[in-house]
Amino acid sequence: MGTAEINTTAAELWVRSHIITYGNAADEAITEMIREEIEMMWNEPKGIILIKGIGYRLLFKITASFEPLISPQDIYENTDPVNNYFRIEEFAHGNISFVDGLGCNTGYFKLENLYKGSTTAAHEYGHTLGLHHPDDLDLRGKGIPGIMYPRGTLVDAQYQYNPQGEAGDSNNGGTMHPKYRKVLPVDIGQLKLSKLDFENGQSIIGEFSSVWHPNHADISG
Repeated sequence: MGTAEINTTAAELWVRSHIITYGNAADEAITEMIREEIEMMWNEPKGIILIKGIGYRLLFKITASFEPLISPQDIYENTDPVNNYFRIEEFAHGNISFVDGLGCNTGYFKLENLYKGSTTAAHEYGHTLGLHHPDDLDLRGKGIPGIMYPRGTLVDAQYQYNPQGEAGDSNNGGTMHPKYRKVLPVDIGQLKLSKLDFENGQSIIGEFSSVWHPNHADISG
């Protein structure tokens, strides 16, 4: 979730989101790594957005903070659309990171998924902006996988966990390694930012899910 703001002076469209982390595995260092990954990857395509015939340079402006003392009420009562809340823990039911729907502002990250260059944070951020997984998960012969392709996607051998693995053999690394995902121009296009309803140059992307997550290690699956 975030806001979109037209800066007519600079001919830029700013997408702003603030990442707030909490949980036993969260800290300032990993929070900054998440922020940097999202901002760097989503700005990499250098997108241009046409709004009423005028081209605006797209800039993602991502900020972040580690807030270990945040309460459920803080999240439930938040009314600022830039705020996105993610619990980070070593254990997650299903063994994956996730968000609470498309175009949401909350989720849960498994620590193991958040190594530098993993692309997990940038992928889940795409979900918070409303993007879903592509329908066709066989990318063989189609080059670099876009950011919204999930684990298990079939890709050219050089983008697999194990380049020598047979395609589709997940036990031998024959599926996409997430580190090879990139934010591509097609991903920017699917955000459909030009169709947002701007009021005084500003618009909201997504909706409040406002879910506070408990530690999965403390609850049964």
